[in-house]
Parts: sequence; structure tokens; C-alpha cells
Amino acid sequence: MMKDTAVQSDDHVLFRAVSKSYGGGALAVKRLDLAVRRGEFLTLLGPSGSGKTTALMMLAGFEQPTSGTIEVDGRRIDRVPANRRDIGLVFQNYALFPHMSVAQNLAYPLRVRRLPRDEIARRVAAMLDLVQLPGLGDRRPDQLSGGQQQRVAVARALIFEPSLVLMDEPLGALDKQLREQMQFELKAIHDRLGVTFVYVTHDQTEALTMSDRVAVFCDGEVQQIAAPRALYDRPETSFVAGFIGENNRLRGILSAPGKVTLELGQDIAVDAAGGIGPGDPVVVSVRPERIALLGPQVRAEVELTATLREAIYVGDHLRLVFRPARGEPIVVKAPTDTDRRELTPGTEVRLGWAARDGRALKP
Repeated sequence: MMKDTAVQSDDHVLFRAVSKSYGGGALAVKRLDLAVRRGEFLTLLGPSGSGKTTALMMLAGFEQPTSGTIEVDGRRIDRVPANRRDIGLVFQNYALFPHMSVAQNLAYPLRVRRLPRDEIARRVAAMLDLVQLPGLGDRRPDQLSGGQQQRVAVARALIFEPSLVLMDEPLGALDKQLREQMQFELKAIHDRLGVTFVYVTHDQTEALTMSDRVAVFCDGEVQQIAAPRALYDRPETSFVAGFIGENNRLRGILSAPGKVTLELGQDIAVDAAGGIGPGDPVVVSVRPERIALLGPQVRAEVELTATLREAIYVGDHLRLVFRPARGEPIVVKAPTDTDRRELTPGTEVRLGWAARDGRALKP
């Protein structure tokens, strides 16, 4: 099945003013309005307790909303039992039947749906090929590696051809190298099948690598939903800027549209988020890789002078920590071939970046 771009913009899932509280206490999810487009890979990202998993569990049917409605394909499902929603599910613990072979695990959702035996065999073989496990159908789950077990769990969620698949931290139990490999494999499977994926993780790199869009949760609310690059380059809140990747934080006051007076007393040009007016306190977010060490004849739209505190070799870059005259340290990610004469602790260095790379946000 190939992705149908003609319906790509259709809303597949709709949360309408959905809230969830436990025992009448604080809201775990607060009036969530969220549209999931048909065929997209949407990731719900946030720290523990932010509401992302609760939102997914309500969509799966394992939790009931306290208020609001959830629709799939225009049909309200928030009161439909989980086993009647026809949604594929993948969890961190795999949830494979240990007494069954891989093929039997894959066949189970099809047997429940009473498909013919030859159709079951065809789909099992095709799904083993899709997840790169041909010839392993006779093995039991305990005879597979963690990555292979996770592939089986993904295959079982897809084999009955659902239009919607939910994944809750599915790669969390894998080691770093295997987790990164599985990220690309899951994305390739999604691109090939065109099924709608809703994926929950607290891992920002995972979210940026795999997703068409990312919804960033904090305290039960979506702070921002956008494509990965827009989320990284143009955060709308200081929480998003700090949670998605590393950032430097320079405090000041918005003195005029596109201008900030820093605590340092220096005026700089910025790209300001919405909802901020002249006189408002702001935090200017600047990514470490966007800051350059300026040579004697080089100028930049924004320049600061700071003293080098330490230089750390990280492999693919140098992590340089500078101390300005006031405020928090400034971190710079510099190429490994940077002139080492500039990297002696105590050296005063001019730092520079483009105005568009400084994002002024509400504190």
C-alpha cells in the first residue's frame, strides 16, 4: 500500500477539548485540541508527567476522557471499547506471547478476525519480509534479540492492516545504537505503507528524526506542534526551546520590534516570537551551533565579547564554554579544525551570529 498524497491533509484523528483527571485531582490533560493528519507520523513529545502518554491511552481506549470527545475518521470513539477500535498498538515491553512462535504471534490478530488460513500465511510471510526477519517465523520470542522482538511487535500491529497505529516508547528498552537503527527502520516502514502513526517518546532526537510533525507537551498542554525543523529553528516558548536541543539563554527586555536590550546593557537584533511587546522581559534563545568565533576582520549582525572558560573535544565538534560579563555561560559548538590559538582558557573572544538565529521568547 503506497501513501496517498491526495488525502494527506485530511484529519484522521481529532481530539476536541479533551481533558483527563484522576480521582477529581489535577488535570493530566487539559482541554486538548489536536488534529492528526491522515498518513502522517505524529510524535507526542514531552517529559514524564506531561500528558503525552495519557493522550495516547485515551486514543487507544485504555483511559476514558473526563470531558471532551475523540474522533477517528469522523466517528466518535471515546466510548468505544479498546478491542473494537481496530487500532494497531506497539509498546515498550513488546507484549508478545512467549509460548507462541513468531509466526503464531503474527497470525493471532488474523485468526481472531477469522481470515482464511492461506491468507494468514501470505500476510505473515509478507510482514516478516517487511520487518527484515525472513526465515525466523519458527523461533520463539525468547530466541530473538531485543531489536528482533520489537520488529515482531511492529509487524503484529501492522498485519491486520489498520489505518492507525499507536506506539508508546517502543524503542526505550533498546541500546543506543540499535535504537537509532530502529528509528530509521520504523520511518521507512511508515513511508512505505502510508499508515497514520501516533508515537510517544521523551527522546527529542527520536522525535526530530522520525516525525512529520511533533506535538510538544508540558503540564498537560501542547506548547507547540510543528514540523521538526520549524520546532527547532522557531520555537514559540522558552520550554520548547530548552526541551528541543541545546540552547543558550540571554535575558533582556524587548526594547522595540526585533530589538532586545540584554542584561549586559547591549542592544541586539532578534527574531521575536508572537505575543511579546516592547517593554516585555524576554529570553533570547541561540543554538550553540549557530554561534561563530569571529576573526579580527569578520563582522556579524550580532556580536558579543566573552571569555573562554573551557574547551572540550566531543568527537564531531568542540564544545566551548564562554563566560560573558554578566549572565549565564554561553556554549558554542565549533568545528574540530578551529584554530587552537583561540582556545586557551582565559582568552577573550568575539562571538557572532545572525539576527534570525536569536529567538526572543517569553521567559
